[in-house]
Amino acid sequence: MDIRPRQLLLELWKAAARYSFPDEEWNFGGRDTSNSTSDAEQLLCIMYPAYQMAGMGFVRPDETAGDVAEALSELGDPRRIPQVLVRTLLAYMERYSDEGGNPTFAGGSYFRAQREGDELKPDQLGLDVVDSFSMSITLSLAVLGFVKEFRPTVRRDALRKELSELEAAASRRLSAAMVGILRSFTVRSFSADSEDGQALRTLVSGGGRSTESVLSGLREALAPARASLPELTMGVETPSPEVVEDDTLLFECGWSWGVIKDAPPVEAGAAAAVVQRDGLAEAKVSLYFTLAALDGIVDLFSDRTNRLSLIAPEQQGLVSALRLRLNLAQRYWSTIARFGRNRWAVEEVPWRGRRPENEGTETDYDSLLATAITVEALAAEQSARDVDIDRVTRILEELAGRARVTRRALPGEAEITLHSPGVRLELVGAEVLGPPVVWQVADFSTTLLKRVARTASITRDSALRDRLVTLADEIWSRHLQPRQIAAGENANLWDDIDNVFRAVKEPRPQPDEDLEPSWYFTERVMESLVAVAAISDIRPYSRRLADQALDLLAEADHLHASELLRSSPTTATPTRSRLDGIEANLRRARELRERQPATAVALLQKALRDLDALALARQA
Repeated sequence: MDIRPRQLLLELWKAAARYSFPDEEWNFGGRDTSNSTSDAEQLLCIMYPAYQMAGMGFVRPDETAGDVAEALSELGDPRRIPQVLVRTLLAYMERYSDEGGNPTFAGGSYFRAQREGDELKPDQLGLDVVDSFSMSITLSLAVLGFVKEFRPTVRRDALRKELSELEAAASRRLSAAMVGILRSFTVRSFSADSEDGQALRTLVSGGGRSTESVLSGLREALAPARASLPELTMGVETPSPEVVEDDTLLFECGWSWGVIKDAPPVEAGAAAAVVQRDGLAEAKVSLYFTLAALDGIVDLFSDRTNRLSLIAPEQQGLVSALRLRLNLAQRYWSTIARFGRNRWAVEEVPWRGRRPENEGTETDYDSLLATAITVEALAAEQSARDVDIDRVTRILEELAGRARVTRRALPGEAEITLHSPGVRLELVGAEVLGPPVVWQVADFSTTLLKRVARTASITRDSALRDRLVTLADEIWSRHLQPRQIAAGENANLWDDIDNVFRAVKEPRPQPDEDLEPSWYFTERVMESLVAVAAISDIRPYSRRLADQALDLLAEADHLHASELLRSSPTTATPTRSRLDGIEANLRRARELRERQPATAVALLQKALRDLDALALARQA
């Protein structure tokens, strides 16, 4: 692998610390005006790798690695780094709480007016958004773990008091984020003959099949997801019995952009203390916000969360409700994506849009989102078949080429708009407060790299793994690394998109050194690098090599036993020592055959050479 995630993350840390902590004061903000999501992304650029990757922690000063201390030296020495972050995290929690101390999750400057010249109203800028809920779950869990690990090293009463305040604030924010994301989930049913029903049938038909055949197969495939609907009893209107019992009705489930209009309040456990604002979001699923929600929710079930017991007892009900929704959404969308006898629906790239205005390059993004959810579903199955992973790999390779991530772009190509300015998602429902609102999405390449790395980490097939690692290297070297800001105070942060498409776009009016960092994109690059680093945690596996090792082992065992039969107590000591060494290698190879078949083959080849040398010496 050509990507060096640890080195690159340390460079990112150094640049982020330099930008964020000038003059001994944390500087919230970047290319976009400060908002709850952007500021969380800025903090996660430092907090997330520290607990996701071994050797990058800075919570215990005496155990902080030298390169980590050097990368974060702008914040102070190893003892001061965690103290600076405690104060900064407290400032974030206070900054995004209302006068009553209730957490807020407004989209703020990430919201855009759909029509040029329109100005969004303050009430629109203050609307809660799923991206903020999701980022807050990840950040709150990072903070809670940080406090638990840092507290035993603290002796000063003032700092211990700050840690207690931070822990309480993070726990409140976690509860509020979970409640918000629960109330943003929706289940929507429709008849097969409705506009939405026809769109879903078209999406999965693959061509050449009758409507009756498609509907029959779809109903059968969705039966397990349909059977789970009655379990949804918190934060969403209970699906009507007709949806569960009448399989002629089709349905979809997942997350909208914010709290659903008329969503009922959540009143169980920790939710009772959360202020629950009325929602405006249309009860219609967005694949982008569904994937964003899933990325945050999955952190609730990580090994670190369980090991440090970061979930309070009163929060367990919320966590259980979110687990149901995570499993249901993954099952539903991976079923839709993998529907088809000979060819999956998602293999029809581009995936057809749900509305005519979505036809075109945006559907490549929908294909990527559906593939990403499918990858997570395969990972959850824990026994994903390599034939399925191979199909996913081919989709990812095709999307990388189509989106001009691994191919050269030509002037005027529509695919460039996937990256700049990106896809505009209309936030239906927000227009009741003012002009129509959109959410700008420009993370195609980082989403692609993250899912390529994730797919590589769930396969043990060495050939598939090599293809995916090669694809990851290409995505990085041809697209993402060139988007780093190359000069000025903000060097090694992102995003300089014009550096990739400079030859096919109008030149930027300002020079490189004036570029402010985009925390939206930088945070997603960081997550991609962490995902790449995780590939090394899973050993590659080759059944062919394991079988070869077994054959070699059988022959080596036979030859070794024959040599032992020929030897006697009076055999020369060097020969006996050599036989003992061969026996040790055979024992080690037998232990490693399933886990490290290539190493086992190497040990057995050496043992066979040594055995052959003994035979030649005896013949001479």
